[in-house]
Amino acid sequence: MTRIVVAFHSGYGHTKRVAEALREGAASVPGAQAALLDVGEVGDAQWAELAAADAIVFGAPTYMGGPSAGFKTFADASAKVWFSQGWKDKLAGGFTCSLNMSGDKLSTLSYFVTLAMQHGMVWVGTGMMPPRQPGHPDEVNRLGSTIGAMAQADNVPPEQSPPKGDLETARLYGRRIAEQARRMRR
Repeated sequence: MTRIVVAFHSGYGHTKRVAEALREGAASVPGAQAALLDVGEVGDAQWAELAAADAIVFGAPTYMGGPSAGFKTFADASAKVWFSQGWKDKLAGGFTCSLNMSGDKLSTLSYFVTLAMQHGMVWVGTGMMPPRQPGHPDEVNRLGSTIGAMAQADNVPPEQSPPKGDLETARLYGRRIAEQARRMRR
């Protein structure tokens, strides 16, 4: 069984919706098991779950041009894993969500890439083409990211946002990561 863990922090619930969509996409791959891990609640059992994973997908809202403090606390704590190179050669991916269309999401995804590279992980991009109608809420990859999934949430409850296209982007990205993890496992 290929194991994917979506390790995320969500401030208001919008990023959690993206995490759930990504997990759903990863779990749709035959032979893949995908789990959500709220990084605000990491203890010994969760560190063991991450150690057993074939792929770890990092997710956080973008606040003030970078990942949320809740995610950063988790990333800093992962230095213990780094010392033993516990995540070396695992697949990695990332996603973020913010209020604005750009909102400096690229900075957050770049942070995730750097974190993964420091751990010796192998990054998986989206593999998606730019949208036909950039910005349209129903379009897959409407924000045009190749490094990881980006979502934009309006200032409404998470049940109403992010839009359909962003959630589908996350599902497809989750599926891609699970497929790559399955290939690598073979």
